[in-house]
Amino acid sequence: MASFNHSHFNCCFQNWILQQRQDLEELLNALSTDSQNRYEELKEKGIRHFEEYSERRALMAPHDAASFMTPPWCSSFENAFLWVGGCRPSLSVRLVYAVGGSELEAQIDEFLGGVRKGNLAEISGHQLDLINALHCRTIKEEDKMSTRMASIQANCMLSLEEIADEPLVTIAKNAGRVGEWSRELERAMVAHSVSLADILADADKLRLDTLKELMAILTPLQAVDFLAAAKKLHISMHEWGKRRDRQFGNPLITNII
Repeated sequence: MASFNHSHFNCCFQNWILQQRQDLEELLNALSTDSQNRYEELKEKGIRHFEEYSERRALMAPHDAASFMTPPWCSSFENAFLWVGGCRPSLSVRLVYAVGGSELEAQIDEFLGGVRKGNLAEISGHQLDLINALHCRTIKEEDKMSTRMASIQANCMLSLEEIADEPLVTIAKNAGRVGEWSRELERAMVAHSVSLADILADADKLRLDTLKELMAILTPLQAVDFLAAAKKLHISMHEWGKRRDRQFGNPLITNII
């Protein structure tokens, strides 16, 4: 099995950010030049890149899954928005609503004049029904996963129900000194990491499945419009967070970015 550490995790994330920048440039160029023949290709590329990133995370996470839940290679601002190591899948649906609404407001005069651009401002009633149904299903799955995450945390700390070794509360109570390391502690932390890695993989799958279903509902142009907005938001939050951490002297972000 390959050996990974935080430098590998950080490199994986930085490569992902670079990929997002490259993809965004392509998406914006296609939208600005009305390259309709590229929309389907760019939609499929966006899905494929997320699949590849999820696969890399799934390979690395078992080595230190806790780091992927609040990654030190992300800013404090970014980490404040994380849900099981990433954004909530339902956020993709809410982003469609938000972008569509803002675009409709911006082009309302043209729209009333009969001008049609085919972007997210022009989602049909049928599409909206499908998107709303997806939103409801996704929220239900998020709730199940949040409950599962809470159970993993409680079981590791307090009970023997899902781990073979002593819970952390017993290990801490019986330790000769506060913070003492032991083989029992090592086993408990490894078991916890494996459980976290499993739920991270499932959360990434839910994120990917939601994205795929959303892409299938939207037209190719709407899909490209959505992907451009999503990537622009992701990159912007990363840059805003880095700036804020530097402003407040966060040593983690200063050392790794």
